[in-house]
Amino acid sequence: MRSGILGVYEKQSDNDGIHLTEAAAAFDRSISGKLSEMLSISGPPLKKGKSRIFYGLHQDFPSAVVVGLGKSGTCVCGKENWNNCKENIRAAVSVGCRQLQDLEVAHVEVDPCGDGQSAAEGAVLGLFEYDELKTKKKVRVTTQPYGSVDSAAWQKGVLYGDGQNLARQLMEAPANHITPTVFANSIEQKLSPFAHKVAVHKRPQSWIESEQMGAFLSVSKGSEEPPIFLELHYKGSLDSAQPPLVLVGKGITFDSGGISLKPSSGMDAMRADMGGAATVCSAIVTAAALKLPINIIGLAPLCENMPSGKANKPGDVVRAKNGKTIQIDNTDAEGRLILADALCYAHSFKPRAIINAATLTGAIDVALGSAAAGVFTNSDWLWERLHKASIVTGDRVWRMPLFQHYTKQITESALADLNNIGKYSRSGGACTAAAFLREFVTADHWAHLDIAGVMTNKDEVPYLRKGMSGRPTRTLVEFAAGLASEP
Repeated sequence: MRSGILGVYEKQSDNDGIHLTEAAAAFDRSISGKLSEMLSISGPPLKKGKSRIFYGLHQDFPSAVVVGLGKSGTCVCGKENWNNCKENIRAAVSVGCRQLQDLEVAHVEVDPCGDGQSAAEGAVLGLFEYDELKTKKKVRVTTQPYGSVDSAAWQKGVLYGDGQNLARQLMEAPANHITPTVFANSIEQKLSPFAHKVAVHKRPQSWIESEQMGAFLSVSKGSEEPPIFLELHYKGSLDSAQPPLVLVGKGITFDSGGISLKPSSGMDAMRADMGGAATVCSAIVTAAALKLPINIIGLAPLCENMPSGKANKPGDVVRAKNGKTIQIDNTDAEGRLILADALCYAHSFKPRAIINAATLTGAIDVALGSAAAGVFTNSDWLWERLHKASIVTGDRVWRMPLFQHYTKQITESALADLNNIGKYSRSGGACTAAAFLREFVTADHWAHLDIAGVMTNKDEVPYLRKGMSGRPTRTLVEFAAGLASEP
């Protein structure tokens, strides 16, 4: 059984007639105006993000869902920092797809609504649900664009959506299913179709020791699961000497907090503490699928943070790859320890830019909630490009401060060069964490994305179901695509 999703805009004024999209208007003409007639007699005009289903309008489509796209017209909104038209399409298409999935419709033709990429993203993201471990699963729905359409734009949207869904799947899966080893193997398998352009190195503990990554090893030693340092090389540029974009992701596959144990309530969500690694690696898989002409290196230090007789103890001092010593006053501030060594290593590739992503602090969630990922950067050039990408994807970023004010709070340590928590532990926690990371960066263009606030979705993003969000994968992909197109 197949069905269709068609778009309708809100009236600009009370005197206006029904304003259908191009594809919906063509469908309406093919059935002698029956669609617009049914819309006008079936209730009030459709509001943005709402839907209405009609049966028996067309012999090829037993059912058709009409979705509200809001007002047509100006799209980029300076106040909201995103493109309203694109967000409305994503939300509307996802509502229609889910409604038809609930009716067990297996194949859906989607009105591209004038923007095939956004429509495809809405369909792919809206239909995702992690039910791999359940006996009763939702109906698998296949989608395709309805009517004459720019198939390249639709296909691009499918790849962007698939990329975010890969991150969601990795984040949602239980920690006993996605260990550091399984995570690395999963990404290697996803990259296998692009083997001619991608090299995957799964660095074992012996390599990590030889690289003198003492901060990373101090975290991993508390767990029975062996650590892995995952290194991905995507060679998309024709110029193999082109300096790479280096993406670094925090890969804590389960975070108990260690000896500074977290409260048990909600600890299960810490299976997604590898959200940085998941989004970064998924972005590279997507870049390879899109054949982006750019060189990208992905780095993901992968381990668990567990309490044991071998675990870090509060007050321990460890030495990072660059020789700096770190006093660990809180073992639950472990993400910055593993990233410290990975950021040092990132510089060995003489990168064009370094971006790291990490579910780093609860403080960024307090500051920004789930509206945007926090960006701390030493580069206006990098910020402008990240911000521009996020307006297109609707997966927003917001710039946060990297003042010396915060650096002072982590460099005044009783026993070592640095302390892994700020001396006023309640204040500016996201900012002191960023200041700590900056101590391991000498590159001119570096950005740290604290994505802890956007890790999960309750109902804030209408085109994502409840659960792990996979944000901001599409923004990283869009940023890389933008960088690839620059001379």
